[in-house]
Amino acid sequence: MNTPRALVLTGYGLNCDGETQYALSLAGFQADLVHISQLIDPQAETPVRLEDYHLLAVIGGFSWGDDHGAGVILGTRLRYRLKEELDRFIAAGKLVIGICNGFQCLVNMGLLPGLDGDYESRRVALMNNDSGNFRDDWVRLRVNGESPCIFTRGLEILDLPVRHGEGKFVAAPEVLDRLQADHQLALFYALASGEKAGGRFPDNPNGSLLDVAGLCNPTGRIFGLMPHPEAYHHWTNHPDWTLQREQARREGKIIEKEGGGIKIFRNACEYVREKIMNGVLE
Repeated sequence: MNTPRALVLTGYGLNCDGETQYALSLAGFQADLVHISQLIDPQAETPVRLEDYHLLAVIGGFSWGDDHGAGVILGTRLRYRLKEELDRFIAAGKLVIGICNGFQCLVNMGLLPGLDGDYESRRVALMNNDSGNFRDDWVRLRVNGESPCIFTRGLEILDLPVRHGEGKFVAAPEVLDRLQADHQLALFYALASGEKAGGRFPDNPNGSLLDVAGLCNPTGRIFGLMPHPEAYHHWTNHPDWTLQREQARREGKIIEKEGGGIKIFRNACEYVREKIMNGVLE
């Protein structure tokens, strides 16, 4: 099969499955919605094997209602019911993206930040927003051009929506120093100018240390972010799309119809085609 395959996890409160499947399809993947039970329960009526896919998307939503903390139960179930399969998936150089609740899940599992190949220890956390409120808004993001992150290659500035109540990125000072030095901090909340937000609210919507909005592992193949790239798949998703249309008209420009979030998924698709399917890993 010549088409990269993506597994989009769904079930038990995850609620961005359709959007994520659609966005991955636009980027070139064959994207399948797979219920968690199909993946972790060998007795399921229609079991699914993770090894048959090139990318695992752990999506946004409120898995198990976030009753014990955002992404805690989902992370626990995946860690103890899918550990060996995940270990093989990662060792094979395949890709994992965690979006919002999925990012929280990857952090809780220890898949991020993955320092020194350790995919079990919890070294960072995502905590309650400083505002004390759920944030549903659009943010500007600055990409770390020195990051090894596969998903953000070639990107500099982009706008994406956030929808979370527990998005404040925190870590011990020595861990933050290590992540900075290794450029694993891949995505930052930014001002309208594109400069880092410097902790300013609402540009930094949750109080994340160092304005961190996204994090990758040392290889760049595991990526977690709080904003939702799947929710910006068409230019009219943006709240300022009518303004952008008029500006483009006055300047005689043709506006790009594809939303900026698709670029994140397309980077992943191109990497799968070039590296994984051709057996040439970096």
